[in-house]
Amino acid sequence: MVTGGLATNGAATNGLATQEVARASEARTSETRTSEARTSETRTGPASGSAQPAPITLAKALNLGLHAAMAADPKVIVMGEDVGTLGGVFRVTDGLQREFGEARVIDTPLAESAIVGTAIGLAMRGYRPVCEIQFDGFVYPAFDQIVSQLAKLHYRSAGRIRLPVTIRIPFGGGIGAVEHHSESPEAYFCHTAGLKVVACSNPHDAHHMIQQAIRSDDPVIFLEPKRRYWEKAVVDPRPLPDLVTGSVDAVDAAGAAVGLHRSVVVRAGTDATLVGYGPTVRTCLDAAEVSAADDDRSLEVIDLRSLSPLDLGPVLESVRRTGRLVVVHEAPSNVSVSAEVAARVTEAAFYSLEAPVLRVTGFDTPYPPARIEDHYLPDIDRILDAVDRSFAF
Repeated sequence: MVTGGLATNGAATNGLATQEVARASEARTSETRTSEARTSETRTGPASGSAQPAPITLAKALNLGLHAAMAADPKVIVMGEDVGTLGGVFRVTDGLQREFGEARVIDTPLAESAIVGTAIGLAMRGYRPVCEIQFDGFVYPAFDQIVSQLAKLHYRSAGRIRLPVTIRIPFGGGIGAVEHHSESPEAYFCHTAGLKVVACSNPHDAHHMIQQAIRSDDPVIFLEPKRRYWEKAVVDPRPLPDLVTGSVDAVDAAGAAVGLHRSVVVRAGTDATLVGYGPTVRTCLDAAEVSAADDDRSLEVIDLRSLSPLDLGPVLESVRRTGRLVVVHEAPSNVSVSAEVAARVTEAAFYSLEAPVLRVTGFDTPYPPARIEDHYLPDIDRILDAVDRSFAF
């Protein structure tokens, strides 16, 4: 089941881009490593009554989540380009190979199809592989393995084969990268039956969601917002049992269990609803702050977290109160996650809407050169313009 050549992306181009981003990642993370190391050594969690743990970056939260998953289950292995000795381009896997050895943290050739194909075979033999696709635009050589094999083997075998494979993909723009390094490919995978697709937006969710994805018996596409890797927040390390499955789950700010495929309200509001996921959740929160200060509007912000399956319960409840909905993401608007959200909300809450569901997205073009990417990405002005148009109806 392993296919594909060793130089899928072009070794020279990929190597230069990797070096550039690696240097940027190293510079941005070096100043925080000392404090993060102290955090990982000393934090005991709020439940113990000790001091509040120090904030850590989203990248470090993923690193700690991967470490916890590997420590808990010897069948968990990490594989991908430069994940071992280098610790990944964004240093998400930093130190894992030193801790768990080369047999469990595997540096692979530049061959995404081979990475995923090998992971499928390992999963069939009882392992839980975690594949890193170095950049979003590099996933396409593995697309056949993902949609033709990984997504279908459980169904094809009438449930006899389980494929607990997690595919980590740094996605989205905003880092000034070259072509093929700033894609938003989520719609392809959301459209594929047999795959689960999730996107974290903050360090707390990143830490817990990666562990939940690895524990899942279904293949999970795990999207990481690369331009948010260096943003910090406090991570509550407490694991709580899921009330349905009994498995260890994530916790929200109130200490309640949150399932992997649940959307959450991250800012309460009364006048309109903003929905985002991954990198645009922070943009929506910033827009809500500006709107409250400048326009005296109360905007509710919801983080979808799971893109397939969608959990629209909190969205529908919010829209029935506010009457207005704006959906935000970086991917192009045509046949997108926002299109699905808009259609389903219109079907289920038509008589609650005071205006059409509006969308703020990337444009229906290839991702632009880094010099003009700010014009492509949804920003506060575009979001608030959509809110103004909603109130104009």
